Order: sequence, then structure tokens, then C-alpha cells
Amino acid sequence: MISFPKSKINLGLHILDRRSDGYHNIESVFYPVSWLDALEILQSEKFSFQITGLQVPGSPEDNFCVKAYQLLKKTFDLPPVQIILLKNIPLGAGLGGGSSDGATTLKMLNKLLELNLSVEELKNYALKLGSDCPFFIEEKPCKVTGRGEVLENIAVDLSGLYVQIIFSGIEISTAWAFKELSSLKESKLMENLEPSSILPIESVIKTPVSEWRNHLKNEFEDVVFEQYPQIANIKKMLYDEGALYASMSGSGSAIYGLFEDPPQSKVNSNFRQFTGRL
Repeated sequence: MISFPKSKINLGLHILDRRSDGYHNIESVFYPVSWLDALEILQSEKFSFQITGLQVPGSPEDNFCVKAYQLLKKTFDLPPVQIILLKNIPLGAGLGGGSSDGATTLKMLNKLLELNLSVEELKNYALKLGSDCPFFIEEKPCKVTGRGEVLENIAVDLSGLYVQIIFSGIEISTAWAFKELSSLKESKLMENLEPSSILPIESVIKTPVSEWRNHLKNEFEDVVFEQYPQIANIKKMLYDEGALYASMSGSGSAIYGLFEDPPQSKVNSNFRQFTGRL
């Protein structure tokens, strides 16, 4: 069985407050994008896991695909399988590639081994893998709140537009980004500076995409662009090339632009990129 895990982009991202469990409450909209990995699962005499394509640091036991198999194995008497992952979605880009791989593994094992898990049950298992994993069970545009696990279907349709995603290769630590953004907000409060006026994402995305530029914000840009001005330059380049809207995805560092016509941006050949129709 072969499947193709998708990636996602964030349409806006607000960090609301720190929770008692150490996580942060967020507000965002996840939108699925067809920058894909490839995942094959075969029944086998013994369990094995293999990665090709992009290099993935860490031990195999840390990979979301292996974690998904081991998670289901705690409940079900799973037979051994062979999992082969062709990694194409870049890591540390804010595109959710690893989370998508894990969620897709759950779906594939459910179908291949006839576990008869419902969509909601699959989402519950996915949440045990990571906060944004449940989104990839259905891969529909969703308003995302809580620590990323509260999903609400939302009527936003970008079909007909083109997306260009550019990843410079700079990997951003999510923990670092949260820490820096929290420090920035605290310093503004101590200096009695007015916080930036941020409109609710749900109201902004109801307006035409051409109006998002001044109102739909990923707050992580405030700290990432300061530390890595070359990432900010990519966003500027996309606007210079005619993007209706451009933003960083997640905690970065991939930058995407939405276009009415196929984009013609001249991208550094060392950067990984994806261009496609939504």
C-alpha cells in the first residue's frame, strides 16, 4: 500500500497565552498543500523501517512513522510490517511533514490491517503523536485552537490560486521561536508599549486574499525575521513578484506566496521549493 502524506501552510498564526501544562494556546488556520512525501507499508516477516530522500536526523525509533506503529501495537496485536518513507517535505520548515507522515501511517495501518478505527479514533491516536497530527487525518482546511489539537472545519477555498513555497534550508527550533516571542511580548508590556493590533484570523480570511497582506499575520515572523533577515527577504521577493499574500508557515522557516497566475519568481537554486495549484 502506498500513500502520499501532504504538507500544510498556516494562514495566520497567533500565540495567545501559556498554558498550565507548558504548552501555548494558539489560533491559526491549517490549509493542506500537495508538497508530498511518499509512504509505502507492506506486510512482512519482521518489522523494518527505511528512509530515502532527504536525510532525517535521529534514530528510527524517533520517527513519527515508527511511533505510529508502536502506538497502535499497544492496543492491537499488529503483525510485523515493512515501512518505507521517501522524504521530500523539508524538515524544520513549518510545513508539518513529520506529523503528516505519522498520521498517514495510522490511516494506512488502519486500512491495511482492517483495524476498523473511526476518523475520531484515528484523531485521538494522532494527538498522542503530536499536537498538529490530528489535522492530517482528514486534511481539510481547519481553524486550529488549543495547543493545535482543537480542529474546526472552516470555509476557506483557495482552489484556483497557485502557491509557491520556498525553504532556504534554515531550520527553526519551535521551542526557540516560542521562547523568543514570549520574551518580546513581555518586554513590550514592561515598556508599556501598545501590543500590535491583531484581528481574529477567522474574520480576516473571509475577506479577499488580496486584502490579507495587512491583516493576516504569523506572529513568529517578529522574531524569526529579526534573527534571519534572509528569510524576510524571501517574503519580500514573493510580494515583488506579484504574490497576493505571502507569509511564513508555522514557526518557520518556509515562506509561501499565493498567486493568481503561475509564479515566475527567480529562486536561489540552493533553496528547496514547491510550486503548484491549490
